[in-house]
Amino acid sequence: MSGLALPIFLAIAAGVSIVVQQVLNSNLRASLNSAAWSGFVSYLVGVACMALLALALRDPLPSAATAARIPWWAWSGGLFGAIFIGLSILLVPQLGAATFLALLVTGQMLASVAFDHFGWLGLAQRPIDATRLIGVALLIAGVVLIRR
Repeated sequence: MSGLALPIFLAIAAGVSIVVQQVLNSNLRASLNSAAWSGFVSYLVGVACMALLALALRDPLPSAATAARIPWWAWSGGLFGAIFIGLSILLVPQLGAATFLALLVTGQMLASVAFDHFGWLGLAQRPIDATRLIGVALLIAGVVLIRR
């Protein structure tokens, strides 16, 4: 377990950062009076941070040949990120951070169980079993309790 302490801590920190991001983006939306511009600013700052990280890690720029070999759907992650950011900017003020994130995690769990089961987008197949179904059911029960 000690070898997993840092990864577990970092995963929890990532979860905290999602809450902070959503609340900050919602506040920015109220200040700018625009969900679209709030999302744009969020992505602009994110792009700048990732560029700095690539420079700090001295990652080489991928070649055009490498980029050409990547399947078309692999480039669509930003689209789904924009959907997430846009919906969170609109929904966090309506639902509250706890309910929004509980529903978000529920959606993530339902999708991840399906993606694992069918091996979609190149994942190794991991069949749905009773334990996973119980976990998803408990998560949905948690959403109901948080929303009350």
